[in-house]
Amino acid sequence: MASAHKDLLRALFDAAIHRALPSVCLPQNLPPRPKGRTIVIGAGKAAAAMAKAVEDNWDGPLEGLVVTRYGHNVPCKTIEVIEAAHPVPDAAGMAGAARILASVKGLTSDDLVLSLISGGASALLALPAQGISLAEKQEINKALLKSGATITEMNCVRKHLSAIKGGRLAAAATPARMVTLMISDVPGDDPSVIGSGPTVADPTTQADALGILQKYKIDVPASVKAVLGLPANETPKPGDACFSKNELRMIVTPQASLEAAAEIAKAHGYQPMILGNDIEGEARDVALVHAAIARQVAHYGQPGAAPLALLSGGETTVTVRGKGRGGRNAEFLLALAVALDGHAGIHAIAGDTDGIDGTEDNAGAMLAPDTLARAAAIGASAKAHLANNDGYSFFSALGDLVVTGPTLTNVNDFRAILIDKS
Repeated sequence: MASAHKDLLRALFDAAIHRALPSVCLPQNLPPRPKGRTIVIGAGKAAAAMAKAVEDNWDGPLEGLVVTRYGHNVPCKTIEVIEAAHPVPDAAGMAGAARILASVKGLTSDDLVLSLISGGASALLALPAQGISLAEKQEINKALLKSGATITEMNCVRKHLSAIKGGRLAAAATPARMVTLMISDVPGDDPSVIGSGPTVADPTTQADALGILQKYKIDVPASVKAVLGLPANETPKPGDACFSKNELRMIVTPQASLEAAAEIAKAHGYQPMILGNDIEGEARDVALVHAAIARQVAHYGQPGAAPLALLSGGETTVTVRGKGRGGRNAEFLLALAVALDGHAGIHAIAGDTDGIDGTEDNAGAMLAPDTLARAAAIGASAKAHLANNDGYSFFSALGDLVVTGPTLTNVNDFRAILIDKS
């Protein structure tokens, strides 16, 4: 891959990530200091970095606890940070969630609960509803991850099998004032979906959750069916009194990150075109659409003339049928490579802004016009790797993985396709 294209693609990705760093987007969103105590709680891949940003910009005493993913810790002075597993929850996450729930009980109306929520909180705040074991939640989580369910569908199920998500954390904190600072990682920026909305009213129902499990043919034990059948276990809904003193501040969104990348593209002579910040669907299907648009630009100058940068975000899904390695961004790029078939003058990057593509150690990968030729030279078939859901191995062999390490933020997937003049 030409170094100039490679450097620019990485600069676009880095700009998107920088715009979403808690140190950049959080300080101006802090509320005033309360009369009483300030309790900081939170969960997500960015939770520790958010807690550090609070400490660095707060003018009074703080106490609290946040849960983040293993390897995403940031040292804090007064806010405790616990590390736990993602995307499948573990006992550490369950213990942390229980402590967070206990910490907001017994507060007064003079107290402030500052809730820091970012992507990943659904798995990290793993406190099963009474009657359900952690092992049962883990199995359902694994099945949902492999099913092709959207993040909205997965989090609907998670909320209704939880003792803390779906607004239940807010209910426990009453009568304290609660201010939630959110970093969005979901299509549409729906606060009830981000981290399964522990402090946000839940418009979905138990019946919705059951319907999703049935849709994807996920068999669940009798204990889960029993919990989903009890009206008393329903989540608090919009208009509930427990949300009357709550405030939500969306401190950064995928759109903001795409716009930051667009500025870099423009500065380098590429017309930026944002296709959407909330694109969903099977990664390989989304790749086909992106490839078709890129070819239309290259051949006909529509819907814009080259040099042009196609930018998009959202969260695709992968229905796992093979046994390979690779997250949704590697799968997207592998399918894009097959669809473009070595088209001249088209380069691309796709990566998860949290630095972790699925469960791998890479954020994503890069694609160039010579990708298929270089793969063929070492005996690698893009079509075979795609059939086996094995994008990681394909791009690893070519040296085209993008490795950032944990970025300490998360505004979902980022994709950029550079189309040069022919």
